[in-house]
Amino acid sequence: MHRSTKLPAHGVYAITNGPRATLIDDVEQALGGGVVIVQYRDKTNDHARRRAEASELRDICYRRDVPLLINDDVDLAAEIGANGVHLGEDDVDIAHARAKLGSGAIIGVSCYDSIERARDSAARGADYLAFGSFFASPTKPNARHATPALLAAARTLDLPLVAIGGITPDNAPALVNAGADFIAVVSGIFSASDIRQAAQRYAALFSK
Repeated sequence: MHRSTKLPAHGVYAITNGPRATLIDDVEQALGGGVVIVQYRDKTNDHARRRAEASELRDICYRRDVPLLINDDVDLAAEIGANGVHLGEDDVDIAHARAKLGSGAIIGVSCYDSIERARDSAARGADYLAFGSFFASPTKPNARHATPALLAAARTLDLPLVAIGGITPDNAPALVNAGADFIAVVSGIFSASDIRQAAQRYAALFSK
């Protein structure tokens, strides 16, 4: 059964870019810098390592009352008792994830540059909607491009909105002003020489 931590109101959403030898310490540094959601993203097939890492992250996040979401893998989320999952367009549908994880799980959906996908996901029971890429991103260099106007249009769906893709502390304010509740960051945090300080710079955007 998943942990019962709820989705916060707004803030920095850190997405890991594993595998990385320093994963656990790096996530602790990010949490210390003010991250309010962690997504475990590891596309390898090493199930034993992924399960061990996700389990340790679950405990770290639980102690801080921060949700841990698993990228794509509903079975792993159920196995380790994560707070929920994040689903892309090629993953299982929301109904399957909800049946597997329960009514209290957090289920987020990538909507890319599509308000139609966002409307459909909202109708199917998504807990938040993610849009991007807003800027060039080293994580997904060929990602579809989203605009701030898309965030403004999605406000009518009454769900938390996540912006992702090449976001820096300098270009993030325009997205927050357009309606993003969360700024999702991968390399901007985990490729920084000082992860805690990098997370703090993003977190400061929500304390003004």
